[in-house]
Amino acid sequence: MSSAQNSPYVSGPSRRSLLRGAVGLAGVSALGIPTLAACSSSSSKTVTVGSNGSDAVPKAAFAALFTAAKTATGISTKINTVDHNTFQQNISNYLQGTPDDIFTWFAGYRMQFFAQQGLLHDVDDVWATIGGNFSDAIKAQSKGLDGKYYFVPDYYYPWGLFYSKSLWSAKGYTVPTTWDDFIALCKKMKSDGLSAVALGEQDGWPAMGTFDYINMRTNGYQFHIELMQGKQAWTDPKVKATFDHWTELLGYTSPGANGRKWQDACTMVMNGKAGMCVNGLDQAGVVFQGAGKTDDLDFFAFPAIDPANAQDAVEAPIDGWMMSKKPKNHGDAVKLLEWLGTAAAENTYLATAPNDVAAATNPDTSKYNALQKKSIDFVASAKQISQFMDRDANPTFVSTVMIPALQKFIDDPSSIGSALSGIEAQKKSIYGS
Repeated sequence: MSSAQNSPYVSGPSRRSLLRGAVGLAGVSALGIPTLAACSSSSSKTVTVGSNGSDAVPKAAFAALFTAAKTATGISTKINTVDHNTFQQNISNYLQGTPDDIFTWFAGYRMQFFAQQGLLHDVDDVWATIGGNFSDAIKAQSKGLDGKYYFVPDYYYPWGLFYSKSLWSAKGYTVPTTWDDFIALCKKMKSDGLSAVALGEQDGWPAMGTFDYINMRTNGYQFHIELMQGKQAWTDPKVKATFDHWTELLGYTSPGANGRKWQDACTMVMNGKAGMCVNGLDQAGVVFQGAGKTDDLDFFAFPAIDPANAQDAVEAPIDGWMMSKKPKNHGDAVKLLEWLGTAAAENTYLATAPNDVAAATNPDTSKYNALQKKSIDFVASAKQISQFMDRDANPTFVSTVMIPALQKFIDDPSSIGSALSGIEAQKKSIYGS
């Protein structure tokens, strides 16, 4: 494939965010965004932009993007960049305060949640212009439950097992496709003095990707999505089977994960201290790119556990743009989003941040690196696509229940048996069923 045109994104309520802000843990000022940040007027041709792209690579990419936007549209922007996790943690209060005209966010359930709360402005007028740029599946991920559009896609990226090609070549490691082969590889890496799987769980969300993959491989995509939507019980023996497999893997996972940042886990892989990590290209790629080692990075699909599920499902979150409920400069915000929803805009962003794949159907892939091209094929070959636990599930449930539960499990795997009943009880309280 030469584009994301045929990427089989599933529709309906379906991540890399940590959304403690769904329950309002802190005030708007905690974002570091001035209360009157979004104070532009329609006559000023300035649109304020809230960005969670605080790492060096996305920050530079957004700067290039909005410089190009000024040339293309004549609209000036004021970018308010906030630390990624701080932005996620305080998004609810941010949206209820004086948010920027537009801001970075995520497709699927995570967008629909705030749309249902009336904290977003629909962008149907934007989609009247950009609709032809996206596949029907991408369109479905951009709609609220009321059928209106609230999201303008920018890019997607796959999650998988990332590794250093030079390390694997030196050690003679080969890509496993089954769980037994995966564990055998982990044992070999451990005997070679490596942490087989690096994990940095300090921010609360990275381990969700491991759970998602093990659950989809053990119980299938449909069960996983229904579990995320509150339709399956956490006390089901199928869920315990997922954690039993994960317990086995924890024996080969880097210790002290709850005190380690995800960047440090990826760095362990890059520096040959760990054999691999479960991450997204948007994370591992940034770390390797920052060190000038993009060519040494590669990834493979999470191995099969139950042959009936094989390796059919992959995680490929979609990031993009949303509009706050009452933008100060609605007219120019619409025009800016119309441009951001083009392949030209997405190509501009990706030229500086080559760790993602354009969501539009007609991007110029001639400058894509090997990982981007592999990502297109990786996603296109999947039978099902998930977004990520904290995008597929109720954000309050994820932030108040699953983050502490997963962190406790990582510290003490034996605790999960008794914890599942508590998770189920809290799920019923939050989901109402």
